[in-house]
Amino acid sequence: MIIANLQNSDRYFGIHSMFKRLFVYLEQTDWKTAPLGKIVLEGEDLYINHVKIQGAQKGVQPLEFHNRYIDVHIPLSVGETIGWADRSNLHEIKSPYRQDSDCGFYAEHPEQYFHISPGMFAVVFPEDAHAPAIASGCLEKLIAKIKIDIL
Repeated sequence: MIIANLQNSDRYFGIHSMFKRLFVYLEQTDWKTAPLGKIVLEGEDLYINHVKIQGAQKGVQPLEFHNRYIDVHIPLSVGETIGWADRSNLHEIKSPYRQDSDCGFYAEHPEQYFHISPGMFAVVFPEDAHAPAIASGCLEKLIAKIKIDIL
């Protein structure tokens, strides 16, 4: 997992071939006027979900996991808390992994919580179970999805 400031995103370009494409696009886009929905940058290899959702409560939001995509969470309107746990420490499945949605859920609770504010981002790798979108009220955010098999 990575937590960082968007101003320093160029430091992470070498991690994956799509990081530079993503962060340059984020910098060049006016998110105050951008429409909600799916923004396709490189087919299914790189896309962004621009959403406005009701924030969840800490302790209620389940830990989710992905096998085929890296998530990059970018809050736009308010800060967001994200729960985290190392998948190797989790064993109780709440909802089994579904390949079509690249998502499953654990029954266990996060080991830790961290907070990111607008102007920051969190990168969540497949080994990171995470409980995103913990916030008060409405949360506008970007969730970039980067396919891992095109490193």
